[in-house]
Amino acid sequence: MKFKRTTGTIGLAVLAAFASTAAVAADSGWYGGLSIGTAKAEIEDERITNGLAPRVVTSIIDDSSSTGWKLLVGKQFSRNFAVEAGYFNLGEFGYTASMLGGSENAHLKLQGLNLDAVGTLPITEKFAALARLGLTYTESKATFSTDGAIQPAATSAKEKEANFKVGLGLQYAFTPALGLRGEWERYRVNDAVGNEGDVDFFSIGLIYRFGVAEKPAPKAETPPPAAVAPVAAAPVAQPAPKPVLVIVPVVAKTEQYCSILDIQFEINQKTVQREAEEKIDKVGIFMRKYPNTTAVIEGHSDEVGSAAANMKLSEQRAAGVVTYLVDRGNIARNRLKSVGYGETRPIADNSTEAGKRLNRRINAIIACATDIEGIAPIPARITMAMEMEFDINRAEVRPQYREELRKVANFMKANPQVTATVEGHTSNHQGAAVQGVELSQRRAQSVVNTMVNEFGIQRSRLSAAGFGQSRRFAYNTSLEGQKENRRVNIILDFPPGK
Repeated sequence: MKFKRTTGTIGLAVLAAFASTAAVAADSGWYGGLSIGTAKAEIEDERITNGLAPRVVTSIIDDSSSTGWKLLVGKQFSRNFAVEAGYFNLGEFGYTASMLGGSENAHLKLQGLNLDAVGTLPITEKFAALARLGLTYTESKATFSTDGAIQPAATSAKEKEANFKVGLGLQYAFTPALGLRGEWERYRVNDAVGNEGDVDFFSIGLIYRFGVAEKPAPKAETPPPAAVAPVAAAPVAQPAPKPVLVIVPVVAKTEQYCSILDIQFEINQKTVQREAEEKIDKVGIFMRKYPNTTAVIEGHSDEVGSAAANMKLSEQRAAGVVTYLVDRGNIARNRLKSVGYGETRPIADNSTEAGKRLNRRINAIIACATDIEGIAPIPARITMAMEMEFDINRAEVRPQYREELRKVANFMKANPQVTATVEGHTSNHQGAAVQGVELSQRRAQSVVNTMVNEFGIQRSRLSAAGFGQSRRFAYNTSLEGQKENRRVNIILDFPPGK
């Protein structure tokens, strides 16, 4: 960022110096040009990996280089100053992220219009240096696709946005009418999902001046010493800084989570209590046994006090558990993330003391569902949260979810002491609350029937419960939130002492 600010300052200084000589220059007229070259960007793999969490990303292949081109038409007002307008196409960038269960592909196309102020400084009879500063109107189109068991949250995104560009270059005149340009330009762009980044475009092109007689190019006047000094400082020969283009996909919602921590706090307390340490220690044992897992520690509060104070308190509670796991559990901090939700995600009624206590809680969401069949029994509760799409007002389990249910069934067969409760939840599409409860009950029962009839689990080990829209996980005001709320939770319980 430091280089970007410096470049902009120098570019403005150069253009100001060029504009000041316009009154004494004689060259003017219209011209057009075509350039082609290579556009380069750096795709932030770490940000992509974080965006896909809690899935485990095994590798990322970046496509950070593309062929670009531009068309331009310009008006030369003097030997040192011109204005150019044109169309540019920076090509296509993307990545392929390989994960357990499949992969995700993202592609970003960039094109748009520009209007630039261009300063020219003659160096010899045929060579000149260029500097430009301009405005762009860029259209960004992002597409996302997957294979395997991975499901994207969205398949495309589009953004149109005004921004800026800067550039430096050299020009060689074959004749007074025909010239060759080599340029570096930096375009500020939006990646269509809300992230700003830069694309560097290195190009070579031809310029043709209309109405110019084919005669030897006039010798350039030597600028006075005072004008040379500031221009000599322009970083024409400096290499461009490492470009950065952020491409973050629309996050594909994880189909499964594994939760093995659920503790409550007393009113206004933020430190880990002694009776909760044993539960937190189990998280540490689990993460040490499965070193590829990561965890998000969520803090929640009741509605006692202001919303701002509750948000801060929940963040402090989550951070306290992370610190405990790092210091006492020897878990690397980069495997843990804390987040506070304040009073925004209640699971019980805040009008009762029992409900408030349930809402003053910590949850640990651990990425472990991919190896659920190999998890050894732990005397604690494991929650499998599965996003299962159902047809409108229908309860039949779709075929694509049977493989995940098979894994749960195999886990229960390997651990015959385990029982399970299937919880059904809905969004707000069912109208009356009683209709949502009835539909979610039928969906939960449908999952139980599938486990019994297709995978041989004893019905006595399974139960179904429907909660309708009473335990929402997200807001129902968006399609994404509604999808999160249409879920089935499978609660696996171990008998005490087993």
